Amino acid sequence: MAEQDPSPPSSLEGNKPGFPTTILVNKHEDKHLCACCQKILRRPFQAQCGHRFCSYCFNRTVSSGPQKCGACIKEDIFEEPTSILKQGCAFPDNAARREVEALQVVCPNEGCSWKGSIKEYELNHEGKCDFMIITCPSCKELLRLSEQERHNERECPERTLNCKYCKELFQFKNIKAHDEICPKYPMICEGCAKKKIPREKYVDHIKFCSKFRAPCRFHVVGCDMSVEKEKIHEHERACSYEHLNLLLHYIMGLKVNLEGMQPQSLELASHKIHELHQSLRDLEARMGQLSVSAPVQGACAPATLPTSFTPLPSAAGAALELQLHSEKAKVAELSRRWQELEVKVGTFENIVCVLNREVERSATTLEAHNRQHRLDQDKVESLSNKVRQLERALGLKDLSIAEMEARLREMSAATFDGVFVWKISDFTKKRQDAIAGRAPAMFSPAFYTSKYGYKMCLRIYLNGDGTGRGSHLSLFFVVMRGPSDALLKWPFNQKVTLMLLDQNNREHIIDAFRPDVSSSSFQRPVSEMNIASGCPLFCPLSKLDSKNTYIRDDTIFIKAIVDLTGL
Repeated sequence: MAEQDPSPPSSLEGNKPGFPTTILVNKHEDKHLCACCQKILRRPFQAQCGHRFCSYCFNRTVSSGPQKCGACIKEDIFEEPTSILKQGCAFPDNAARREVEALQVVCPNEGCSWKGSIKEYELNHEGKCDFMIITCPSCKELLRLSEQERHNERECPERTLNCKYCKELFQFKNIKAHDEICPKYPMICEGCAKKKIPREKYVDHIKFCSKFRAPCRFHVVGCDMSVEKEKIHEHERACSYEHLNLLLHYIMGLKVNLEGMQPQSLELASHKIHELHQSLRDLEARMGQLSVSAPVQGACAPATLPTSFTPLPSAAGAALELQLHSEKAKVAELSRRWQELEVKVGTFENIVCVLNREVERSATTLEAHNRQHRLDQDKVESLSNKVRQLERALGLKDLSIAEMEARLREMSAATFDGVFVWKISDFTKKRQDAIAGRAPAMFSPAFYTSKYGYKMCLRIYLNGDGTGRGSHLSLFFVVMRGPSDALLKWPFNQKVTLMLLDQNNREHIIDAFRPDVSSSSFQRPVSEMNIASGCPLFCPLSKLDSKNTYIRDDTIFIKAIVDLTGL
């Protein structure tokens, strides 16, 4: 059946060491062990000294030149030149190979109940067991082979995803960081609650959104209200008194700050002026006494001054004059500053009055504008509802058109005679995607054995699958659920031929199989499609890497032929 290799590997294809002894059902015999790796012989070669080696072990041993046989040395029977291992001195031991291939083994993977001969193990089970533990090449997590595809597509934290909004590539672990900067990420407006606004257009939306809440224009003087843009004028009209009151307090605060910038406060200045006036009066009184008493006593005998008054010397008088002049200058400076403050306060009061009259004039105009705005808003809302209804209807029609186009493409590519030719273009790019794990497999369009016959498709791995991974192109046949399955004979039992076409029509690569009717792959489908079955080693990739006639203009052609005998 096609789930097996098309032919057993030759004895010269040994590229692995021996089988582990733990897989044997019965105890092993020494003659079945490799003299090098001490495992069960795989593709046994017998050297001229009589010891047996795995093909891989022997070639690795002599790859650096002739070597002494370690088994001969260990058994103390070494003799030259018989015990010297070198290229050409060993031959395939087919008798030993047949003995080894007949040994009964079990699968060493935990949970697997497979049993059979070593030959069956190597051909059908080794490297393909669903219970085999492998390491994810991206995240290094251990998992079973059967879980690999699901892990790569859904669970691996290192898997690469396409952003469904901006289509950029990013790793799954960075999904939150990408959502924070994605220019197409859908945002929700906090004002109108509109959804799915791309981040790159969000700033432009809130500039014109009438429902978006913005700070009042009087927030600089203390209004802490946030108002919808469409209601900002209504708020300013309703709160004009509060805004004027806040503005007045703000201006008065400026006035206090200006007073604080003077050398002394006005109260201290007033007190100082009062003290200066009192000092001036005292000085003038004492100077008057001096000027009155001096001429009277000059005409008679020398005058005797009252004991309560001591005449002031001329130097003291001059000092008093200077102090008086200085204090007068200070009083004049403080009076000038007081007048300047009174002028500024008067100016601010005039500004407040002008603003008050302007607000009153604007209130009437604003009311008219608000009425017109409400009418416009009603019209806009009505039109918006109609647009939303049309958008919903258009979306449903687009969905229907997309479904019809998909069905049309499927029907145009389908054939109804059991013969299907699949053209795969951009082969180099698609193979690189398969090697990188971005798209390891591809499905062909569906084709049929007749208009009311079996529905089928092909699945191809451009970098191989299972035992063919990295070395072969793997091609599989898939039975799909069709509209006429109830009328057909099950299980599917028609011969299938798969071909990679030589574009010079000389040497096509062909493989054919007849389905195993006991396999679930060929029973009546209960889901969209059955498990694929086919040829994991369909075509060596080496044939496609060198100059060949299978790839032309970066395109290959796959052909499938379903035998219609008996239908």
